[in-house]
Amino acid sequence: MDRSRAFLEAYTHGLEPDDLQRLFTRDTREAYRFFARKIDEELLRGLPWHRRWFTRGRLFFWAFTLRLSPARRILYGVALLLCLLGFAQLFRGFDSSSLPFFFGPGVSDVSLPHPTFASGAGSLFVGFLLVNLLVLLEVADRLSLKNDLEIARDIQYAMLPQAKYESPTFEAFGLTRPANTVGGDFYDVLPLPDGRVVVTIGDVAGKGSPAALLMALLLAMFRTLVDEGLEAAALAERLNLQVCRHSPASRFITLFFATCDPVSGRMVYVNAGHMPALLRRRDGTFERLTGGGIALGMFDHSTYEAHEARMGPGDTLVLYSDGVTEAENHRGQPFEEAGLERVVAAHAGESPTDLAHTILRVVETHAQETYLADDLTILVVTRSAAQPCAN
Repeated sequence: MDRSRAFLEAYTHGLEPDDLQRLFTRDTREAYRFFARKIDEELLRGLPWHRRWFTRGRLFFWAFTLRLSPARRILYGVALLLCLLGFAQLFRGFDSSSLPFFFGPGVSDVSLPHPTFASGAGSLFVGFLLVNLLVLLEVADRLSLKNDLEIARDIQYAMLPQAKYESPTFEAFGLTRPANTVGGDFYDVLPLPDGRVVVTIGDVAGKGSPAALLMALLLAMFRTLVDEGLEAAALAERLNLQVCRHSPASRFITLFFATCDPVSGRMVYVNAGHMPALLRRRDGTFERLTGGGIALGMFDHSTYEAHEARMGPGDTLVLYSDGVTEAENHRGQPFEEAGLERVVAAHAGESPTDLAHTILRVVETHAQETYLADDLTILVVTRSAAQPCAN
């Protein structure tokens, strides 16, 4: 008895007195409105009453099932068909029952026919209705959340550069593909008043909505600090301090950013725990910009050091998130930096736009049908070979 009571208390933990009432009133009405909002009520009002409810039920069924994915729609349809076949097997024919009916001053029995089913069919039918109500409520909640996430995804994409940045000697283009509807990766290209360009890529630990919120926060803070004209190392330290103050202690953010001079090719960069940038020289050799520090948000007094590199005419700089190199195929083999180098080497003559799309396509081909566990982000920067490098 004590074990049964403990199980019941654990199973109903958190249940408020009005929760069940709201389940069958407010929640059910809201779920119905969610799926029935495209039903033409004017059309229904013009039908005879005996056709109105049948038509409403049919339209609602289609509105609900067509919101499911095709595979789940088929599975749900098969489940309904099997339930109907099961109820048909429990059908035992028709019977009649006598009910009292008042005729003026007297009372007479009236025989009314009705279908009969095997014992237990009523319980099965009520359980079938309750399970379908639960499915309806859950699908409505998930689709509402999905709609919100799709709006958040559109806002997130709007925050990122939508087109290729291009100057006479400098081009940059980025792509991102979140593992979920929204993600924590980002990139940016920020022209400065003096002609220099800041390119950056970052990765918030985790994925989904929490990572997306921190991504938006970090991108806004980064752009604000760039506008203040801070030097690279000071900017990273200020940004780290703000991340420590405004993000959960369990979250950290990796970031790489570089201030590039398109005329001279000089780059001043800071790497805060991010993947080393890949620099392909015009002669086909590769360099990794490995200098860096700890990820943002781990310690509020972290310091960072700026490093220098130079892009020569015809060089290509590839910034990427760890989702690119860690993408695994069905045998568990990651794409790795070697795979990225091979793609860049084979398509080095392409524009940043084409090269970014090519890298993303090759990584997705490598992963095949394997679920991508992390966001994929690529930012490609090239310096025109027609411009001689300033001394």
